[in-house]
Amino acid sequence: MRRSSFHSRAAIGLAVLSLLVGCNAIPAGAGSGPVTATPPPPSAAPAPAPTTPPATAALGGVARGAAVDSLALTPSGAQAALGAFRISCPAVQRRDDLSGLTEPGDWAAPCAAAAGWRDDNAAAFFAEYFTAVQVGDGKAFATGYFEPEILASRTRQPGYAVPVYRRPPDLVEVNLGTLVKDLAGRTVRGRVENGQLVRYADRAAIETGALAGRGLEIAYAADPVELFFLHIQGSGRLRLPDGQIIRIGYDSQNGHDYVGIGRLLRERGALMPGKATMQDIIAYLNADPARGAAVMRENPSYIFFRELTGPGPLGALNLPITTRASVAADPKFIPLGAPVFLTMDRVEPNGLWIAQDTGGAIKGPNRVDTFWGEGSEARTLAGTMAARGNALILLPKVSAERLLTPR
Repeated sequence: MRRSSFHSRAAIGLAVLSLLVGCNAIPAGAGSGPVTATPPPPSAAPAPAPTTPPATAALGGVARGAAVDSLALTPSGAQAALGAFRISCPAVQRRDDLSGLTEPGDWAAPCAAAAGWRDDNAAAFFAEYFTAVQVGDGKAFATGYFEPEILASRTRQPGYAVPVYRRPPDLVEVNLGTLVKDLAGRTVRGRVENGQLVRYADRAAIETGALAGRGLEIAYAADPVELFFLHIQGSGRLRLPDGQIIRIGYDSQNGHDYVGIGRLLRERGALMPGKATMQDIIAYLNADPARGAAVMRENPSYIFFRELTGPGPLGALNLPITTRASVAADPKFIPLGAPVFLTMDRVEPNGLWIAQDTGGAIKGPNRVDTFWGEGSEARTLAGTMAARGNALILLPKVSAERLLTPR
């Protein structure tokens, strides 16, 4: 848990519970006007009760997948995945697995072997140390992300007016698992006001000056739409007027839920079916800047950054992620550090990836966000990626046998 201005853990608990109660009291669709339920006619069959999805992969159950040596691993894909796996090893061996599929000690043998394994025989490494399992029905959905580069200036000047903010010191981040075991993996964020944890400023408030004058600006971006999409990607590069590059990465978030504006625009008919790629959305936002600003503020989530030095960008393990080898995933369903094999209806994401990151919109079983690096090709691939197919999770053999052996 990060240091905060709270004086005791009890104070945190009371403040968090009050915030949770306030959040849970808001009905779905609040603010859209009253909704009146119309009862079905007497002859109508009762609607089926909604099913509650499993909270974790372990609770939902896993099945044995195909033998790893039968998977279509390409030499280059397996080699890139092995490199990414090595990077993850220090973190996965000491990290609690929220999915319930592995234990920290399960990674010891594959990590020890990976350190000295020959890159040109990487496919054999995965066949030797892993077993493929299917989580749920195995049906997968993959999107893409990349490391954008946008124009910015260290100082506010004509043409550079949109702040890129670092994390505010009054932003409090609480891991609920330290308070209630059943809430492990859930985090709330806010600020303390009169001894209570309250919601932090949303995107609209921040963009209209809630943080102005506090010296939190890393730089000033030239284009608010490009900065908005840098927020969605979670990291990126700032190109200064003199050509210098500043790399920035995710540091925290304001605690408000992410709202996908592409979905909103489709629902309103502003974007036609099949015309909701990142490029389509950017064109819509730029066509009318005032309208675009209002739409972007319907996503209340706001990202705070830090400057990075050395390799990057950094993923959820606080380690560098790897172009065309790393995916963001929901850690409740895919252990961070685990290899993921995709067979999709687009050729580009097919193959082996390593789960090294997370994302606000990446939730549920077999949902992944593929990382494509930086540059124009990466931008195009990430912006158009929406692939469906199947996923297998590769687990250390000891983990898989523990899960698959009848008790």
